[in-house]
Amino acid sequence: MTAQAFIATRKGLFELAREEGAWRLSAPHFPGDPVSIVLHDGRDGATYAALNLGHFGAKLHRRDAGSAAWTEVAVPVYPPKPEGSDDKTDWTMKQIWALEAGGPDQPGVLWAGTLPGGLFRSNDRGDSWQLVESLWNVPGRAQWFGGGYDTPGIHSICVDPRDSASVLVGVSCGGAWLTSDGGETWSLRTQGMAARYMPPELVHDGAAQDPHRIVRCAGMPDVLWCQHHSGIWRSVDNGERWEEVEAPASSFGFAVAVHPADGHTAWFVPAIADQQRVPVGAALAVNRTRDGGTTFETGRAGLPQRDCYDLVYRHGLAVASDGATLLMGSTTGGLWLSDDEGSSWQAISAHLPPIYAARFADLR
Repeated sequence: MTAQAFIATRKGLFELAREEGAWRLSAPHFPGDPVSIVLHDGRDGATYAALNLGHFGAKLHRRDAGSAAWTEVAVPVYPPKPEGSDDKTDWTMKQIWALEAGGPDQPGVLWAGTLPGGLFRSNDRGDSWQLVESLWNVPGRAQWFGGGYDTPGIHSICVDPRDSASVLVGVSCGGAWLTSDGGETWSLRTQGMAARYMPPELVHDGAAQDPHRIVRCAGMPDVLWCQHHSGIWRSVDNGERWEEVEAPASSFGFAVAVHPADGHTAWFVPAIADQQRVPVGAALAVNRTRDGGTTFETGRAGLPQRDCYDLVYRHGLAVASDGATLLMGSTTGGLWLSDDEGSSWQAISAHLPPIYAARFADLR
């Protein structure tokens, strides 16, 4: 069983470790500071924490394997906007919203998704970053717009384990984009998605799509799951086409996790709707499918079933490499763990700061 996880919160980064059969939380790193995302790189054992310090800007820290000390490294920086540009976007780095490691054949390569919608790549473990200008300059980027934030943002980065040059990213709101050549060129991958919050003529427009979160099955890499603003979608052809899936109670939500080996198995945390971002019936639940979305089971055991108004953010649901252990954190500071594939849950804490991301250590 995976024995280490990280919880990024509004007031610090916590570690969760399994000791003598019990899961225990550490004291926070960066106490009091908002940690927007965390990455444990299984290739070399380094851990990365992105901080969002408001007036003082975004910061990025790295802790090398075997060390207790954090070292501040570079953050992605946007180039100056060209004079006379009619681009309404503010070319200022506001937040690191996603961090992912490159492939096993790319030591030192990291990807970062940011607000306002730029993708960055580092070739030296975060010591320097380069804007992926090919995506920043795609026709139609001017039509991207903010989903959960006032500005567009990249929150999902899915590296293909078969081919490190193949990467799919999710943009709120701007759709899903795939590169097959390491970021030289990009193609829009939204066929089948529907943005029902838009006027009828724009429902299927790629730039209007708001994928809340996209995840890839490592063992079946052509399988992708998307929790979209308008529902749940699944692709079995690397995003070439998406098929809608109906879940019990509600298909609205933000988080999705997929089994690392079985692309038919995925988990979702339903909320009522965009206008009511709270659990259905004020009772927290996790929907699980084992057959690609044909049927679902709903796990409630151990989760609060009355007077519950917790919301689970995009990165607040994680599954470990064993496919059985899951971790879920909420905006109200609740943290739950399941060791039976989401059928039942145990409360780890009810008093953490609002949780932005939960992530198991990537032990390769």
